[in-house]
Amino acid sequence: MRTLQICAAYKPAFIYGGPTMSVSMLAENLVKAGVDTEVYATTANGREELPVTPGEKVMVDGVPVTYFKRITKDHSHYSPALFKQLRGEAKSFDLVHINAWWNLVSIFSCLIALKNKVPVLLSARGTLSPYSFQNKNIGVKWAIHHLLGKTLLKKCHIHATSKREADAVSSLFSPQSMTVLPNFVKLPEQQHFAAREPSPVFKLLFFSRIEEKKGLDLLIKALPSVTIPYKLTVAGDGDPDYVDSLKKLAAENYLADKIDWLGFQNENKFDLLYAHDLFVLPSYDENFGNAVIESLSVGTAVLISEEVGLEDYVNVNNLGWLCHANPASVAWHINNIAINDKDGLNRIREFAPGIIADDFNETHLVKKYADLYEELIEK
Repeated sequence: MRTLQICAAYKPAFIYGGPTMSVSMLAENLVKAGVDTEVYATTANGREELPVTPGEKVMVDGVPVTYFKRITKDHSHYSPALFKQLRGEAKSFDLVHINAWWNLVSIFSCLIALKNKVPVLLSARGTLSPYSFQNKNIGVKWAIHHLLGKTLLKKCHIHATSKREADAVSSLFSPQSMTVLPNFVKLPEQQHFAAREPSPVFKLLFFSRIEEKKGLDLLIKALPSVTIPYKLTVAGDGDPDYVDSLKKLAAENYLADKIDWLGFQNENKFDLLYAHDLFVLPSYDENFGNAVIESLSVGTAVLISEEVGLEDYVNVNNLGWLCHANPASVAWHINNIAINDKDGLNRIREFAPGIIADDFNETHLVKKYADLYEELIEK
């Protein structure tokens, strides 16, 4: 079985957040499990390009990766060199796994693979939902979807990372098949962190790429209604203009001294997560939410909106709280958790790491992906 992973951006382009990390972990674990796997990506790294040699296959943490030059930037990533390579090599692969949708790499790669009668598995990774059609480039998305996209998508097998994402995709079109499998999430290698110092304030953390759908604006608007002493840490980056607009919103609400803006964090992320009392992600739309699992892996409880794909998992396992995606609900839950549910915070601190380690075991998860690949190839 020879498989190809296609994604517009691959590590070390961590500026794109969770999807880049999940795709790289999937590829690495497939290789470890003996599945012949390659990656095609572009040199995308936000407004910059990765310092790699375009068109040259290199080994990245055990995975053969070829980065191709892109001639348009975010979020189209048009790469004629990648398409030329794929046209020549498509039939040598048993399956093409495309990651994310609204970019030209994904759309044209899908077209090339299908024309060569190679089965396509598409992981939408949050890019195919009713919300995605209402947020950014609305007219362009609808035009692409009706002129070409819908026809291609109906011929694809879809991988959803949560039931919520599967339902969202199914509301838009009927694929060849639908399979729900969680993302790979990097977990801490050890559970020994620096002792948490007692704090007179309740430590809130927003840990995510900063973009509109993540709901950081809702959290900032909620804070004036939080009645307990608190401090919010914002760990992540995004479009500078949008980040500046959120800092202005915070200043208008007299919150400048209540919020620490740390920017992108990676190497120290588990220590950062562990040091806080509550991770808050009030997203308007979220297919999965890698950072939710990362937070729980160190025992830090989560408050997430009902629009986050992991809401079922968090609710069933009693690992946190669910709120509506509005400031009043976010504020009420923060107050209630801090004042009335300290036992819940302590219970999650004790038991969540073990639950996450079992449920997101890489060896068990990669077998499910490999079995899915074989099933689709046989079909």
